[in-house]
Amino acid sequence: MDEKKMEILKTWIREGKRIVFFGGAGVSTESGIPDFRSADGLYNQKYKYPPETIISNTFYRRNPEVFFQFYREKMLVPDAKPNIVHLKLAQWEKEGRLLAVVTQNIDGLHQAAGSKRVYELHGSVHRNYCQKCKRMFTLSEFMALDTVPVCPDCGGRIKPDVVLYEEGLDPEVTYGAVQAIRAADVLIVAGTSLSVYPAAAYLDEYSGNRLVLINKTATPRDHIADLVFHDKLGEVFSQLS
Repeated sequence: MDEKKMEILKTWIREGKRIVFFGGAGVSTESGIPDFRSADGLYNQKYKYPPETIISNTFYRRNPEVFFQFYREKMLVPDAKPNIVHLKLAQWEKEGRLLAVVTQNIDGLHQAAGSKRVYELHGSVHRNYCQKCKRMFTLSEFMALDTVPVCPDCGGRIKPDVVLYEEGLDPEVTYGAVQAIRAADVLIVAGTSLSVYPAAAYLDEYSGNRLVLINKTATPRDHIADLVFHDKLGEVFSQLS
């Protein structure tokens, strides 16, 4: 790890008053949750159907049995715990230095760590709703139901409140995320390949000069960053106060 760059990051974090963190799947891999695009990620495993197809709205509607089997086996990790990244961000928010977390993850680990202002671009596994009567179900309630879950009140299908391919993002969530990024004095982008749009385009909303990218591999946006780390997130955050 480049010690000179680390000292600069430490200074920016110490001076930051409106830090915003933008994170992807790599934030939660150290909590045991698989990512999508790495060598061991979900997209590089072999299934009867491509994972990108399974987690599309069309597939969900036409093949609910396969969808829910994949969703339960590969996308739910109910015993996962927050790691040092989640905990450090919650600490900064409590200290009044972190303005918001913007996340592409659906695991709820930021909230489990104590973060309050979290914009979940792709929804959350902890929220599930009946598509007919709109009754809400927690993750534990969802997991206790049949493989293809139906509402005990009305018989409607219960859908996880996660954004599938072919579905749009929640406009209120995206508005809040963009406003936070625009207000940031330090923007940390971590654990994301920055290949998913429109989320990756949100970096363009930041007009400051303290943009930090932390990812194990290079991203298409490295060239616009003021600091770039190709290191493990946990190793970087373990050095921050």
